Amino acid sequence: MLSDAQPLRIGTRTSPMAMAQARLVRDHLARTTEIPTEIVGVETAGDRWYGDLSELGGKGAFLREVDRRLLAGEIDIAVHSVKDVPGDEAEPEGTEFTAYLRRQESLDALVLRKGSRYRTLSELPPGTRVGTSAVRRRGQILKHRPDLHVVRIRGNVNQRLDRMDGENTCEGLVLNAGGLARAELGDRISQVIPRELLCPAVGAGVVGARLRSEDTELAALVRGLDDPDTRLAVTAERAMLQRLQGDCGSPVAGHCTVEEDGSLSLIGMVFSDCGGTFLHEQGHRPATEAWDLGEGVAEALLNQGARPLLTPDRRAREERAAMERRARAQYPRHAPW
Repeated sequence: MLSDAQPLRIGTRTSPMAMAQARLVRDHLARTTEIPTEIVGVETAGDRWYGDLSELGGKGAFLREVDRRLLAGEIDIAVHSVKDVPGDEAEPEGTEFTAYLRRQESLDALVLRKGSRYRTLSELPPGTRVGTSAVRRRGQILKHRPDLHVVRIRGNVNQRLDRMDGENTCEGLVLNAGGLARAELGDRISQVIPRELLCPAVGAGVVGARLRSEDTELAALVRGLDDPDTRLAVTAERAMLQRLQGDCGSPVAGHCTVEEDGSLSLIGMVFSDCGGTFLHEQGHRPATEAWDLGEGVAEALLNQGARPLLTPDRRAREERAAMERRARAQYPRHAPW
């Protein structure tokens, strides 16, 4: 039973952006209840690891320890960035996403190192290093700019910015624009990249509040934070992701919008991580068929030949490495850093 004497414990990762998301949930709750809240930071395996996330079992490494605290009763609400929720593993039994907050900016943004002479992705000269940890971003960037060096850079947003500014590891980073704004880093954005050039990740820009299914009284309170249009869009996007069954290293993009007439429009993409092969599908359905829309777009992508791109074999990895070597030889790094 909810009590004014016991604060609601909101659990999240300890990264600055995750803590900003938890404060967003806290502030929304403060408008509807006088029950006190506290934010509980949980350092996850994904935060401690700077190698390939696939070695930890994918993006779920950012969620599992927070969800374990939820199931153990150590926190009451788990706050997650929905783009980090994997599509190839089951939701923790006994939990549910009770609320999806209104979607903020889902597009990606280019952030350049301090003092850079450039402003946009198109201005960067051949051979420029651009940092990202996402295969999705890598594939789409290289489709439009195969002459760039896309390098993997891990860590939370502040750590990545510090490395770029202080160590000159790269000329620019590609990060989510909405997340930067939530973390009060919006002034670092040089360019918001159009969806036509860089389609967002499934769930990008959405903050989700996960509860234990048995906590019906708390659910009634948290449900007031749920945005119906965002829930429809997330439902369609995640239906597509789950049908594709890609893991954290799968180059998948998906973005659903609610049209003026209330219908849904979903764009789905699967591509090679070097941008050489691109599969694209767009579907439209009534709002009542959000899940069917996602599954239909996924099925169309699979019929186009998406499966080998989602599960690349050793030969594909070797071909990718050879392509990278050729690119480095053709476009040597010559930027002034």
